[in-house]
Amino acid sequence: MPTSTRRCLAMLVATMMWLPLAHAVELTSLYTVEVPLKEGEANARSNAFKSALTAVLVRVTESTSEAVSEEMAIMFPNPGQFVMQFETVQAGTLTVTMDGDAIERVLRQYGKTVWGTERPLTVVWLAVDWGRGDREIVGAEDPDRRPGMAGDVDRNKVLRDSIQKVARTRGIPIVFPLLDTEDLQKISFSDVWGGFDNQLLQASVRYGATSILIGRIRPGTTSLQSHQWAWHLDDQQMSWRGEATDAINLMADSLAVRDGVAGNLRAESIRLTISGINSVNAYGQVQFYLEQLRSIDQLKIKTVAADRIIYEVDLRGDVDRLQRALLSSGIFIQVESIVPLDTSPFGSDRNPFGRGLRSRDAARSLEFFYRPDTSN
Repeated sequence: MPTSTRRCLAMLVATMMWLPLAHAVELTSLYTVEVPLKEGEANARSNAFKSALTAVLVRVTESTSEAVSEEMAIMFPNPGQFVMQFETVQAGTLTVTMDGDAIERVLRQYGKTVWGTERPLTVVWLAVDWGRGDREIVGAEDPDRRPGMAGDVDRNKVLRDSIQKVARTRGIPIVFPLLDTEDLQKISFSDVWGGFDNQLLQASVRYGATSILIGRIRPGTTSLQSHQWAWHLDDQQMSWRGEATDAINLMADSLAVRDGVAGNLRAESIRLTISGINSVNAYGQVQFYLEQLRSIDQLKIKTVAADRIIYEVDLRGDVDRLQRALLSSGIFIQVESIVPLDTSPFGSDRNPFGRGLRSRDAARSLEFFYRPDTSN
């Protein structure tokens, strides 16, 4: 397959991975950003390309925009070289799509950690006490609220938009609950505010999310003690106090540490067995999914027998990262347990969950059963 074709397919799938539910996640590639274009300024387009590259690097590395700017001149002296396409969507705004493969190659050459596209969808349950007995859950929309009702629609939208803006900046796919009949039969404001997290976890199953962020805030108060957060990721949980934007940034920092792959990390080779491949279409879907995973450096078919394919896989990271990606795909079920994780914590203040470490001499194989996605 030509490199250009594979690159386009990879970008398409990366975008699709942001859309577990069509109504929930904005279709935005990690490598496509909107930046200001100061048309009357000298070198306006070059400056816009530099801003676009900075925004992309914030999404795919552990760095802040300030840290990125300090190193970018050395690693990327000509940002325009990494632009695949751009267009002016409105006056003063440029949409830029960067070459993700080329950017990642440079980052790895410099030993930088790269955070790929396999990112969990987060459901945000946010209970807000506006004061004077006015309490509510912020949903994806406010369809039953009318403009002009004491500014209620505006304040919900401002709060929701501020959280979504930070999530887009950091490359975190999030969704607020629909708060339709199905949600409201299971969840009330008291459930969110009172810390009945198990009920929220159950209500989040319909959204296909493994990451659930629960917030309880009182806007307008000066004390951060009034803003409480709980984050559930897989079967782990942490709590803290702070602003909503800080909550999203902490999530991004933690996930980047957990799922990022250091450029100087020695490659690991494993055997991956996929069963349940009983048609040409099934083979095509499995192959297509595996080829676009950035945690896989090389993929070779070793054996084909009946409905089973055994691959030899060279990883860019460790086995855990590939395992999480397959488990969260919705089309693979693990059918063979692997060596248990070492429970030693991963030594980083930016990863509140920690990460189990696996011996490199163990866990050399994974086995999954392919289950076609019949939801569409």
